Amino acid sequence: MGIIHGICISEKKGTQKHRVPEALLEREWGIRGDAHAGKWHRQVSLLGLEQIEEFRARGAQVDFGAFGENLIVDGFHFRKLPVGTRLQSGDVLLEITQISKECHSHCAIYKTMGDCIMPREGVFARVLRGGTLRPGDALELCPAEKAE
Repeated sequence: MGIIHGICISEKKGTQKHRVPEALLEREWGIRGDAHAGKWHRQVSLLGLEQIEEFRARGAQVDFGAFGENLIVDGFHFRKLPVGTRLQSGDVLLEITQISKECHSHCAIYKTMGDCIMPREGVFARVLRGGTLRPGDALELCPAEKAE
């Protein structure tokens, strides 16, 4: 089980995400108000709190959302979960669709630190069931048969 520590959105693509107190996730769309929501396989991005903390320990001063992540969760090393893994929090049901991504143009974090964790540590999911998420909510692995 994991705990959501932060929720971030950006209203425009190519801008850093910022924290919000809660998020409404819409089925097969993503987070309402986030520029990356839409009818595709990368509706929500997730990054582990531990991976962010390890990056900060190397001297990076990064806030939640700096890597472009929507959900910051303690308790999971997301890149170790296979595509198809389902995660549930209350009414919300997510399905991991992609592990990491290619970085086409190095971000400001990479230019400062010589590294960025999102391309190798971040995962992407689609929203199978919508609902509201808040920091402090639990996020659990959900067996596929239970999720149907």
